[in-house]
Amino acid sequence: MKLSQFKFKLPEAQVALEPPHRVFENEDGTTEKVYHRDECRLMVIHRNSQTIEMFKKDADGNDTDQFLTFRDITGYFDEGDAFVFNDTKVFPARLYGTKEKTDAKIEVFLLRELNEELRLWDVLVEPARKIRIGNKLFFDEDGPMVAEVIDNTTSRGRTLRFLYDCPHDEFKRELFGLGSAPLPRYIINRREATPDDTENFQTIFARNEGAVTAPSSGLHFSRELMKILEIRGINFAYVTIHCGLGNFEPIEVEDLTKHKMNSEQMSVKAAACDIVNEAKRSGHRVCAVGVSTIRATETAVGTDGMLKEYDGWTNKFIFPPYDFGLADAMITNFYHPESTMMMTTAAFGGYDLITEAYQKALANGYLFGCYGDAMLILDD
Repeated sequence: MKLSQFKFKLPEAQVALEPPHRVFENEDGTTEKVYHRDECRLMVIHRNSQTIEMFKKDADGNDTDQFLTFRDITGYFDEGDAFVFNDTKVFPARLYGTKEKTDAKIEVFLLRELNEELRLWDVLVEPARKIRIGNKLFFDEDGPMVAEVIDNTTSRGRTLRFLYDCPHDEFKRELFGLGSAPLPRYIINRREATPDDTENFQTIFARNEGAVTAPSSGLHFSRELMKILEIRGINFAYVTIHCGLGNFEPIEVEDLTKHKMNSEQMSVKAAACDIVNEAKRSGHRVCAVGVSTIRATETAVGTDGMLKEYDGWTNKFIFPPYDFGLADAMITNFYHPESTMMMTTAAFGGYDLITEAYQKALANGYLFGCYGDAMLILDD
């Protein structure tokens, strides 16, 4: 397929800047936001019958004027079905520092630690033209956090050595204490990250640190919703794939077969395989929660259609046409035009049907992006 087949006009007003929330006014006149991550809208795609659901049903099975919300997802699954989640944990990757002598403000985006003992980190810097090898960056006026640029890796990429002499755990704690939630650029260009984002931009089941962006579809799950699913007999399997920035980098080729994804570290353990494969063997649904999860399961699925243990990296880029080997249901968000996430969604749901779904979403005010509304794709 071609890149231009995934182009559409997305109004700025339909890019979600925050999760679903309600605003309350206090007695002193101040306002307070209460977030409800499971109250976004839900669109349900039935790929075999080629139908799209947007509204709740009345007692007679007819559409009402109320949109489905994410909490309604419980009605589409049965006892014995399995959800596969990405349990990666986002770390506060975006830092702001100043350049020595000039005091120019520099954004440093942490990507990965290269050497624990030497305090070496792979980072992106902005504005990159101001940062050269040998420059020192200061991150805390009253503290000792200083970094030296020791290498150029890409046009925006640098290797930093943090000059901080202390135990590694203390160093990481101090470093992350200076950072903020690594919201996507399309949000951070319109508002600053807040303390609320530290919680909101993290799934409730995050446990393995290493992501620099959140697995967006997992953000919709609240503790209450997880408990309801558990009571209904839904089983949960967890895989780890550390979400990087590759999904946000623009595709620069028209022929999608020529695009190369950045590699992401992933792990699939035996416990996840047991849960998923038991659901498969017993004829129940396996639902992949998010694009990152389905990239992981498609990397680790065997030729027999069963999930295998895996520990390594994946650069799998999924776009139409693609024959999926494991999941028969998928939860995803509505994403930006020409994004790899939209392409993977179209591969799973079918290009024409997902294009129609996106058109309906645009016409009906659905919200796009990591804090936006959700889509459930079913194989029925």
